[in-house]
Amino acid sequence: MLPRKQIFNAEEIALLGSSLRTIEPKLLKQSQHEGIERIWLQGGEPYFDVFLELQHNEIIWFQFTLRGKSVSWHSQQPTLQTGVTNELNIDDVSFYAASKTVANDAASDLEFINLVKSILDTRSEEEIFAKVLRLFK
Repeated sequence: MLPRKQIFNAEEIALLGSSLRTIEPKLLKQSQHEGIERIWLQGGEPYFDVFLELQHNEIIWFQFTLRGKSVSWHSQQPTLQTGVTNELNIDDVSFYAASKTVANDAASDLEFINLVKSILDTRSEEEIFAKVLRLFK
């Protein structure tokens, strides 16, 4: 099920950006690889998360999900990739947060990428968001 196109105004974008809060790192499964730090930020509505993995303070993986859509980036394939999550599906498995899957789009959704960038721009003065925004160049 593909989410329908949604139009966001500046106020909604600002509210989404301001709602992101860091989740206690102890709640995350830590990487088995030395020197990798995981960060999880959760937004003020369901299905809104930002996940990062950093190595030596540099982003090696990033994923942003909002309302059934996703943007991700990985240092081994450094392009922004959009996709659709299973979070909006109604079945027994999707009720468990750890069961989220992402199906990549055949072609990146530039409109969604620009929306994500707009949301992140609202926090550009913070170091972690500034690092993520560099991935959008």
